[in-house]
Amino acid sequence: MTTADRTSNVTIWHNPACATSRKVLAAIRGAGVEPVVVEYLRDPPSRDEIRAACRRMNIKVRDLLRRKAPAYARLELDTPQLSEGDLLDAIVEEPELIERPVVLAPGGARLCRPPELVSEIVPGAVIRG
Repeated sequence: MTTADRTSNVTIWHNPACATSRKVLAAIRGAGVEPVVVEYLRDPPSRDEIRAACRRMNIKVRDLLRRKAPAYARLELDTPQLSEGDLLDAIVEEPELIERPVVLAPGGARLCRPPELVSEIVPGAVIRG
């Protein structure tokens, strides 16, 4: 497989200000893969992309929420009665609510917290430091 082939097969929803996200991106690149980097705060995924990523990760939309984001408390997203649709609407409006980093790869999809989870889906990806 060439680098060009591998480039289009791995995507990371990345926040360059996040140390964990930077570590995961470095590990992917260290494995010889140049991923598609989606800076989701500047270029947010669509509602359908978020739903599809959650399905691939086998998690509920609620599990993708970044509870430390200011919008989480402001929008009272800890309310158990909120539907998946309500939560998707909130994430689309406030992409800072996406926990990061999300990695989508041929080997699977993971919310890489802890960052070492990336090695489960990107062969050769090792977290250093």
